[in-house]
Amino acid sequence: MERPMDPYTLAIPTYVQMLRGLSAQLSKGEAFAADNGLSTDDLLTARLAPDMFPLSTQVRFVCTQASDLLRHLTGADSFAPAEDAADFEGLRAQLADAVARLEATPASAFDGAAQRKVELKLPNGVVFDMTGEQFVRDWAFAQFYFHATTAYAILRHKGVPLGKPDWVSHMFAYIRPGTFPGG
Repeated sequence: MERPMDPYTLAIPTYVQMLRGLSAQLSKGEAFAADNGLSTDDLLTARLAPDMFPLSTQVRFVCTQASDLLRHLTGADSFAPAEDAADFEGLRAQLADAVARLEATPASAFDGAAQRKVELKLPNGVVFDMTGEQFVRDWAFAQFYFHATTAYAILRHKGVPLGKPDWVSHMFAYIRPGTFPGG
């Protein structure tokens, strides 16, 4: 018999650590702009390709994905930002709000969420019918990571000195003492 996943245990810590990591990446981006005489708009409006959304929208979409996770699986009201933030402080505030809302949601709010029927309506009229487990596995994680990765890639593309440790900064909590190179 297949065991349903626990959406709370899987999604909430994952989203929280990645949102915090993105906030730190944005701080590095803001410092990089200041140190290199760039306008913050150079980063906020940067895109990987002409038909892609800019950094500020990618951050908003990451927050939208966090909001959608709670809305679809717990029935919570949407908290997705309505507009892109105008500066780095605003971007970090959007991320902090998403973290606070995720952390304030009790595990009990996800009771039965794996089996819950989810109707996902896209703006183009396409509707997906799936279970909560399928929603998390096949849609929510993919969308969340797409926008988080794109934000990271935009910053890297613009020269911000980010690396793997910035992407998985949460992993430092697991380093065995005495095994970190140079440390």
